[in-house]
Amino acid sequence: MHDALIHQVDESAPVQQHWSDYTDEQHAVWATLYQRRMPALRATASDVFLKGVEAIGLESECIPDLAVLNHRLAKRTGWKAVPVGGFLPANEFFHALARREFPTTVTIRPADRLDYVPEPDIFHDVFGHVPLHADPVFADFLQRFGGVAARSTGAEDTERMARLFWFTVEFGLVMERDGVRAYGSGLISSHADAANALGPACEHRPFDLDAVLNQPFKIDELQPVLFVVRDFRELFAAVTEADARLTAGP
Repeated sequence: MHDALIHQVDESAPVQQHWSDYTDEQHAVWATLYQRRMPALRATASDVFLKGVEAIGLESECIPDLAVLNHRLAKRTGWKAVPVGGFLPANEFFHALARREFPTTVTIRPADRLDYVPEPDIFHDVFGHVPLHADPVFADFLQRFGGVAARSTGAEDTERMARLFWFTVEFGLVMERDGVRAYGSGLISSHADAANALGPACEHRPFDLDAVLNQPFKIDELQPVLFVVRDFRELFAAVTEADARLTAGP
């Protein structure tokens, strides 16, 4: 099941990625995870993800150096991966997105827990999320989402924005290449979640803002319902509509 949430207690302090401190064993974990996911993703992932992997220069054999990755991202969309030590509170996370900064855990899961960890790690955060940030349309959507979500007030608004994030950025599906493809990071980084999402047990519904905002989810179960967008411009339109609703109030 999925290994990241966007709103939890704050366990993060200002941190840096000390790339030279990674051990051979930690690089081997990255390599194993990368090599386990990429063959399937070449057939099932969004073209936007696959092109993003090339654009930011992800390598199969070693953990990415965020300084190098950010240099490549900056030239394309102005986004950067910012090291954090753990979960961020929702509002802090949203404000970071509004600045085109993606909070990125720099630790990697242990070798004996490859399939599931309850907290995010650099494989989920970089491999799962960051390739999409190289796409101008998705990059603009994610920044707009952060700005809108950061202005939300009250538990109900925050929960609804969390649902929009969950069913798009984390578990989104898109129509491409004559079929449904995965782009959400929870699907990109997890074989079990992706297999479920693209299999007969998961119901695919056309993306609809009202349906998404009212659809509950559980983080520790395979998703029974997911939403399919026609293209990423639909996401930008949805977050613009969400902004209008929040601005208008009850």
